[in-house]
Amino acid sequence: RENVKRMVDERYGNTDCATFRDIREFLAQRTDIDAVLIATGDRWHALASIHSMRAGKDVYSEKPSCMTIAEGHAVVETARRYSRVYQTGVQRLSEANFTFANELVRTGRLGEIHTVRAHIAPWDAAELRHDWLPAEPEPPREQMDWDLWLGPCPWRPFNSAYVRGQWRGHYDFHTSCIGEWGAHTFAQCQAALGVGETSAVEYQYPHNKTGDGMITRFANGVKMVFQLEGWRGTCGVRFEGKEGWVSIADGYERPDVSSPAMLGDFKKLVSDYQARTQRPMNHGRDLFNCIKSRRPTVANEKVMHYAMATVHAANICIWVKRDLRYDPVKEEFVNDPEANRLRSRAMREPWII
Repeated sequence: RENVKRMVDERYGNTDCATFRDIREFLAQRTDIDAVLIATGDRWHALASIHSMRAGKDVYSEKPSCMTIAEGHAVVETARRYSRVYQTGVQRLSEANFTFANELVRTGRLGEIHTVRAHIAPWDAAELRHDWLPAEPEPPREQMDWDLWLGPCPWRPFNSAYVRGQWRGHYDFHTSCIGEWGAHTFAQCQAALGVGETSAVEYQYPHNKTGDGMITRFANGVKMVFQLEGWRGTCGVRFEGKEGWVSIADGYERPDVSSPAMLGDFKKLVSDYQARTQRPMNHGRDLFNCIKSRRPTVANEKVMHYAMATVHAANICIWVKRDLRYDPVKEEFVNDPEANRLRSRAMREPWII
């Protein structure tokens, strides 16, 4: 905390930056703050969002918005109950290249869409670890509060590797390689298809640990394929219709398209989208605009809950090693008690929702 405070103080030339050990202390004391940005590890995103909204704050949370389907539902209900504005950091929903690809789908330029492809992260498996790293002496509490770092997760011995980023790949802390980039790419695909407030209903077990090649289907019949390779950048999506296709990922100067003539409409489609939706091509600005207007953001709590439900259902499909059917209205798997038990996780007192 003190290192970050020094950085902020140097940037602004004062000593106004305040530090807090416990989010509850911050929320209770800083009644002058209207909105918060949550950039903790995954395990804290939903819980910190819920605590903040209960305290009357609007929220920008990094992805993933939740660790489980149950957490995602709780975020939605909290935002509704407390009338809060919520945005998740899936910023490609506010970028011109990705918006153009979505608009090609929405306006019918690609014909009837039959397949979408979503990039998933290549460095971890979907089958997460359940073991512990070797115990190390805990640092002094004033330097790091290990109990608070764990938050709602089951207690385990301290190991400095967790703090340096090796919490990834562990079941208690991570949403897997599918959640790592799927939070971005699934939200993008569902927005393009106009199914942003629902989830995939069918999940085919891919017979591997990574999720590569996994096929899910939406109620409208469109299939979404998880794809590790074949992208020139990160967080890519590809939309395939009867009359053409478009593919886009980070780092592309312009999207790849089946017909170069499509790119002639790039500026018009992006401009028309902005005029129709009153959305800026800036994710942070969309949040600030919505804080003022009180309208939902482009990556609001419902959009992210349903995208993350697809992530979680896909993970569960791999964990139970069989095909699944999911009802996004009831938020439960059809005739599968084992899968349904995995929709939530035990949370450690007092960090419960």
